[in-house]
Amino acid sequence: MLDSKKITIAIDGFSSCGKSTLAKALAKELDYIFIDTGAMYRSVALFCLRNNLVQNNEIIISDIIKVLPNIDIHFAKNPVTEKLEVQLNNQFVEPYIRSLEVSNLVSKVASIKEVRAKLVQEQQKMGLKGGVVMDGRDIGSVVFPNAELKLFVTASPEIRTERRYLELSQNEPTISKNEISKNLEERDYLDSTREESPLVQAEDAILLDNSNYSQEEQLEVALKYVRERV
Repeated sequence: MLDSKKITIAIDGFSSCGKSTLAKALAKELDYIFIDTGAMYRSVALFCLRNNLVQNNEIIISDIIKVLPNIDIHFAKNPVTEKLEVQLNNQFVEPYIRSLEVSNLVSKVASIKEVRAKLVQEQQKMGLKGGVVMDGRDIGSVVFPNAELKLFVTASPEIRTERRYLELSQNEPTISKNEISKNLEERDYLDSTREESPLVQAEDAILLDNSNYSQEEQLEVALKYVRERV
């Protein structure tokens, strides 16, 4: 769509506010690479669950730090879905990282300094040449502080709960909106108050409240900001 130089687009915001949906749509429209950093942290959470590194719903931090060199996370094209998806130690794990069990752990995983350092380094490598749309919690503030376009996406708690419910209930039909609402509230608190790279709106980020936008309307608003930067 746009033939000028390729920029770096950083999208931050709370859980279930539509960051990834917007980032994927922008990447497709611009022919950029989409990188879902949340999927990377979710993959580490899944690794912890699979390798008995969780006790009483808490990460055994000393153990996860020891095995970090054994965790390989990258993105590759899934031959089945034909989409760019996250791989954990060479296994496509997209279907497994979206469960409520993983959601309940991911903010705790993301608060571990050594985990963040490892993944931020990987994320920065991915975006060295521009032409990247990356979404997460600290993209504009830490990973790419010099990104040409930073968006901070938000939506009302009720809208976010409904969106998350529609996503999870397909595979977890017994889940309740109350469970999801509590999970989102806890994640908001953990993400915003953690010591390492807390979720904040970068000073030069544009606030985008999409509570009353359709996906198409949200994309059009974001594309307007892209055109201003390119």
